[in-house]
Amino acid sequence: MSTQEKIEKMLKKSEVILAAGGEKRIAKQHESGKMTARERIAALLDEGSFVELDRFVRHRCTNFGQEKKELPGEGVTTGYGTIDGRLVYVFAQDFTVEGGSLGEMHAAKIVKVQKLALKMGAPLVGLNDSGGARIQEAIDALAGYGKIFFENTIASGVIPQISAIMGPSAGGAVYSPALTDFIYMVKNTSKMFITGPAVVKSVTGEEVTQEQLGGAMTHNSVSGVAHFAAEDDEDCLKQIRYLLSFLPSNNMEGAPIVETGDDPQRTEESLNTLLPDNSNQSYDMYDVIKAIVDNGEYYENQKYWAKNIITCFARMDGQTVGIIANQPKVMAGCLDINASDKSSRFIRFCDAFNIPLLNLVDVPGFLPGTNQEYGGIIRHGAKMLYAYSEATVPKVTLVTRKAYGGSYLAMCSQDLGADQVIAWPTAEIAVMGPAGAANIIFKKDPDVEQKTKEYIDTFATPYIAAMRGMVDIVIQPKDSRPVIINALQMLESKRETRPAKRHGNIPL
Repeated sequence: MSTQEKIEKMLKKSEVILAAGGEKRIAKQHESGKMTARERIAALLDEGSFVELDRFVRHRCTNFGQEKKELPGEGVTTGYGTIDGRLVYVFAQDFTVEGGSLGEMHAAKIVKVQKLALKMGAPLVGLNDSGGARIQEAIDALAGYGKIFFENTIASGVIPQISAIMGPSAGGAVYSPALTDFIYMVKNTSKMFITGPAVVKSVTGEEVTQEQLGGAMTHNSVSGVAHFAAEDDEDCLKQIRYLLSFLPSNNMEGAPIVETGDDPQRTEESLNTLLPDNSNQSYDMYDVIKAIVDNGEYYENQKYWAKNIITCFARMDGQTVGIIANQPKVMAGCLDINASDKSSRFIRFCDAFNIPLLNLVDVPGFLPGTNQEYGGIIRHGAKMLYAYSEATVPKVTLVTRKAYGGSYLAMCSQDLGADQVIAWPTAEIAVMGPAGAANIIFKKDPDVEQKTKEYIDTFATPYIAAMRGMVDIVIQPKDSRPVIINALQMLESKRETRPAKRHGNIPL
């Protein structure tokens, strides 16, 4: 056989693989509102940057007639490319080939790019669209999942791992995404569940649709399993590119510095009049975030879940920051089980990837009630205390209004390692709400009303904490942006270590 004939043979083999599941199945994929695996990779990566690996890998299953089946690319396309010029590894399951089902060699292809991403210190993006384990391959498929889970865990905190659910993801398939840093789901086309509606009905008698059980908004707003919701495949891939612009490639690097054109010395007069005079009235913490970050631009994580706390990425003078902020408009900004879980995970991600933390505090306490106590608010709330104390990245805390009791500590007080604590003159830092405290202290005093007023004037302020050195700076609200940026610049050289250990034991 001549060289030219060998080249032709290779091209023909490639042609079959590039045709994936064939025209009919590709058409069906498009009809259901989904891109193909290769179209998704092309939309995610910089144009022309994709290098495919393991194109010719083939399964070796001989059970149930599988040996007669040609499964192009083993139902998954893997390789690497760039996003904004930075190296990224990617795999995309191909639903047009055997429903994207995972077998031994399909898993081996994914594991290879997982290991390469870790070795190179590059983010890994997984585009999931699979019917689950390839039943014909039995234990080999199961072992494949196990290997993927192991690599997810080893890479955790070393490289960013992002999962997009772009079709079904059921049974064991859901656990690889769950082990990664961020999960995207596409509205109407993506589903995640451990057991589908049919099994749920047979076991519990509950009737539920796939969408209700594991649709994008179920996991974005009810379970908190997903972090971002996308309108369609294109929007999802665009959002992933955007997220990566805020993140470093690995835990040894800093996030890219971006020239945003927003003056670091910019003040914002509107902040001086934002807070209502009555501290029991709400305001919108998003107004504070928009006023202080570069160009008012931020990217919110889990925006539909635990809305009483806001977690988002933004930039301040071009530097990525992770913001954790109480939202007085929802449940008065109380901390509860879900808010504790949401913020703790976000804090630990930022700490793992050298992203400074900015905490915007207006918190009246932990949410009371039997639901919260029985659900383990003590255990969940302790996660926040743990996450902040463990974090060694720069930590800046700005108290806008209420900061009461244990919830004040849980929002990163100086005692939990805040490097700089800034307060507005409206801040109320106290062991509990001053009116409630006065009622206890002056309960039997005949002049209870006057004494309560005096107590509030004295203690519903930032000055007692400032007298003790627990607040470093009291500022006009309008100066928040330049003061925070100055603090972050001062903290660039921060070095802090923790005692050597295998790992701590976070109260999970």
